[in-house]
Amino acid sequence: MMLKIRNPQIKFLEKLTNTVAVSGDEGAVRKIVRAEIESLVDEIKVDTMGNLLATKRGKGKNNLNVMLAAHMDEVGFMLVNDAGDGLFEFTTIGGIDPRQLAGKPVWIGKEQIPGVIGVGPIHLVASGAHSKTVPVSALRIDVGPGKPNVKVGDRATFATKFLRMEYSIRAKALDDRLGVAILIELLKNAPSNINLLAAFTVQEELGLRGAKIAAHTLDPDLALAIDSTPAYDLPMHDDSENIRYNTKLGGGPAIYTVDRGTLSDPRIIRWLSETGDKENIPYQYRQPGGGGTDAGAIHISRAGIPTGSVSVPGRYAHTAMGLCRIRDWENTLNLLHAALCNLTPKLLEKPR
Repeated sequence: MMLKIRNPQIKFLEKLTNTVAVSGDEGAVRKIVRAEIESLVDEIKVDTMGNLLATKRGKGKNNLNVMLAAHMDEVGFMLVNDAGDGLFEFTTIGGIDPRQLAGKPVWIGKEQIPGVIGVGPIHLVASGAHSKTVPVSALRIDVGPGKPNVKVGDRATFATKFLRMEYSIRAKALDDRLGVAILIELLKNAPSNINLLAAFTVQEELGLRGAKIAAHTLDPDLALAIDSTPAYDLPMHDDSENIRYNTKLGGGPAIYTVDRGTLSDPRIIRWLSETGDKENIPYQYRQPGGGGTDAGAIHISRAGIPTGSVSVPGRYAHTAMGLCRIRDWENTLNLLHAALCNLTPKLLEKPR
């Protein structure tokens, strides 16, 4: 059975991405997710870190306990000093390139108070200075005078509203609201041959912190991180072949082999790729390099957990606007669903 991404799933992703949930303040997304899945699962709780953990038990007695993790948090900012007259100093939360910031509109706090990241105009910059990156310490978030409901400690993020562009989606926080949306669909279509342990994690962008605690609590037999990975697939500036891409839009789900934090379990890599071949679901291997997913913390929890990662490729990660293909999202959902449906304990009996 092939699952479809239709208007209800797209509207739900819109709701997720338009919500502000910067690392350490994920409550707004957690509330949306809990309302969506509470009636679907057998157990649900929020742990001390803020992870939302849910269990959907299968049929039978010898099911594998399979942890699926998707992080709720996004990169953004924290206000650190009130400079007066509606100006606030801020720091970045998560990996954000300072070159991306000047002039960007932002939303602040749960009420999404509008602001803008201010920098001096190019007209008044000394000759040659405009080519240098302005450090974050020289930027300010400007909310204007009048004492709006903004204070030091508030989180902020890019004020980019969701937009469907026919076959593509443009939004902030596709990393990793795409994974959150996929995990919810898997709970709605949970295979009966496994016990599905869903972990909607926190603080991934600050070092996989929530996943470490979630994996220790759930103690699964096997785990998969579901994320969005950068698609570095644009043409080179000199028109030469791009041989440095890590994934490409339109290539299907990205199966991780190795990243900065994880050597994926080869049994899981084979299981996923063989499923794709059998079910005629396109996939690609995420090329080795930097970055990582919640798998980096999960696979070294307890006595070690066989772990892999599957991601939806997306352009412009950790900027004001990401972009993905709806078909890649759908194929990622179907690869995971098909793989889980054919999973048996024999997978882990094979040599690594």
